[in-house]
Amino acid sequence: MSRARVARRIAAGAAYGGGGIGLLGAAAVGVLLAEVQLAKRSVGGGVAPLPPAADGLYGRGYGGGAEAVRLALLGDSTAAGQGVRRAGQTPGALLASGLAAVAECPVELRNVALPGARSDDLERQVSLLLAPPGRIPDVCVIMIGANDVTHRMPATESVRYLATAVRRLRTAGAEVVVGTCPDLGTIEPVYQPLRWLARRVSRQLAAAQTIVVVEQGGRTVSLGDLLGPEFAANPREMFGADNYHPSAEGYATAAMAVLPTVCALLNVWPETDRLEADRREGMLPVAKAAAEAVEEAGTEVTGARAPWALLKHRRRRRLPSVQDPAPLRDAHG
Repeated sequence: MSRARVARRIAAGAAYGGGGIGLLGAAAVGVLLAEVQLAKRSVGGGVAPLPPAADGLYGRGYGGGAEAVRLALLGDSTAAGQGVRRAGQTPGALLASGLAAVAECPVELRNVALPGARSDDLERQVSLLLAPPGRIPDVCVIMIGANDVTHRMPATESVRYLATAVRRLRTAGAEVVVGTCPDLGTIEPVYQPLRWLARRVSRQLAAAQTIVVVEQGGRTVSLGDLLGPEFAANPREMFGADNYHPSAEGYATAAMAVLPTVCALLNVWPETDRLEADRREGMLPVAKAAAEAVEEAGTEVTGARAPWALLKHRRRRRLPSVQDPAPLRDAHG
């Protein structure tokens, strides 16, 4: 069965209450159990520090009376920035400073992501963001899915929780960008055939995530192999001390891929939205676009008139250096 059809079945199961559609057959369980024990001896050999707090006001030099853009991050350890030691190395800080530089205005960052979180924790995270009256984020970035795969959460449940979170945020007035499930087959100590299975499962989940996110009015960016050939070519540079979470260079690579879509949502990205056929951009059925996106990290999928979606490869920019954020109380006056 093609990846597009599998993704569509998972999304349909989530929409209509099906809970039994998994990503791996029973025949793979014995192989997985054996390989997981081998992988556990290598993955996590080092210790990943807790993610540093990066909430605050970025780009305060762009003040001049401009109202700050409110940016929020939700998700798991990747969104939180586990594996690095400085706030400026986290994806939230990198995105906030990059957005401030492009938009030339301050950006207020709030990160409610939780290391170890699965998609069922998004309900709590969204509630935290929507609780303060009058402080709805302008744009939210969600990175989730890896722990759903490693903890064998049914794919239909995973995407159902994600769809609900996106719908709540969109209903509240926030724009939403989802960095889809990363390719877990890039984790260096994982052996074959677990590496192949992990890649297959994570890519299927990523495609299904894209379908439900687009249906709820959000956009997705494929994180794929977190992001691009850098991880495959330089795994010891791109992964952190525990061989599992990204290093500072890895988070910067991921942030550079997500930033153009965040800026485009706020109409501050200088690049035109015109599709370029020579860059393999175009309009496809949503399920087909979702399947295509997981093949190339950094690919953006945006909903068009149902059941169509736009597939785009935005050009990346090098991120500016990140200064320590001003406390959020300064942003509130």
